[in-house]
Amino acid sequence: MRTGVIRVLAAAFLAALAVAGGGGASAQPAGLSEEGFQAWLPQIRAQALAAGVSRETVDNVLPTLSFSRRVVELDQAQPGGTAGSSATPPFAPYRAQHVTSALIAGGRGRYAENHTRLMEIGRRYGVTPSILVAIWGHETSYGAVTGNFDLLGSLATLAYEGRRRQLFADEFIAGLKMIDRGVPRSRLKGSWAGATGYPQFLPSVWLRVAVDADGDGRSDIWRSAPDALASIANYLSNAGWRAGVPWGLSVTVPAGLDRNAIRGRLVAPRCPRVHDRHSRWLSVAEWRRLGIVSNGAPWPRDSEMASLLEPDGQGAPAYLLTTNYRVILDYNCSNFYALSVGLLADAIAR
Repeated sequence: MRTGVIRVLAAAFLAALAVAGGGGASAQPAGLSEEGFQAWLPQIRAQALAAGVSRETVDNVLPTLSFSRRVVELDQAQPGGTAGSSATPPFAPYRAQHVTSALIAGGRGRYAENHTRLMEIGRRYGVTPSILVAIWGHETSYGAVTGNFDLLGSLATLAYEGRRRQLFADEFIAGLKMIDRGVPRSRLKGSWAGATGYPQFLPSVWLRVAVDADGDGRSDIWRSAPDALASIANYLSNAGWRAGVPWGLSVTVPAGLDRNAIRGRLVAPRCPRVHDRHSRWLSVAEWRRLGIVSNGAPWPRDSEMASLLEPDGQGAPAYLLTTNYRVILDYNCSNFYALSVGLLADAIAR
């Protein structure tokens, strides 16, 4: 794992989180049952104890767990499961849903409420404060929608399901370690895929980057805006955020641009389909010589490297993207997510 990176989990889980529970009855997932789940639990118990989780926590938690049919159904509906389409939808409808007047207004309000703390966090971690607020807004509507699945039950169910057993087993054990560190079991609620709190962190990410910014001795990403914002900043800083560099900017592409000449040829080690849509890296000065025009935002330094993304094809809005955009992709490996976070951040900061 790179420093401050969620690894492939961001692509597998956070790109398509379902943050509300419930759902109607449906057929039992094939080969999976409550009886099978209970028979499997001793395996994860042994792994947890071997990983250093206290016997008290294991003994308190495991008897409360039950198999969740709904969690398995949601997981199997994701890419790589038993359903789902590989087609890329247009960005414009996604942008309209995730860069709304309500999210912009809410973000400006949260920015004002937490201004002093945000400036401190920005100085400490070198991360643009409006980006932190935008991620908070995108993930959970500023804490309004954080999910109501039992986190440990969901993770145990997904580990038992077996499609990505060790990944989810590791996250389940990390959740147990959160309890050992003083997080109440009752607070471990979140998405069906195991993300929790204002920033929707997986348990392993909380263990690694969660910060106590308000000085109360707890890294409380569920109730403390300063803690959540500083924890997001710590994550992005560890992932390589560069101070003073914008995430990108909206641009106009000249009609005669030879896109084959700028086509990216490198294969990304993770989330390759996401990065396949980007051009190769050129300096800002080179892009300007090619006739790319900013749509109003200040240009980064001429020496800054950037790639071009036209999410809806030629003739539609286009974006030049810096290395900091790639850091947002590290948080959630989706171009639509990263673009909407950047655009929401820009709107909040205006």
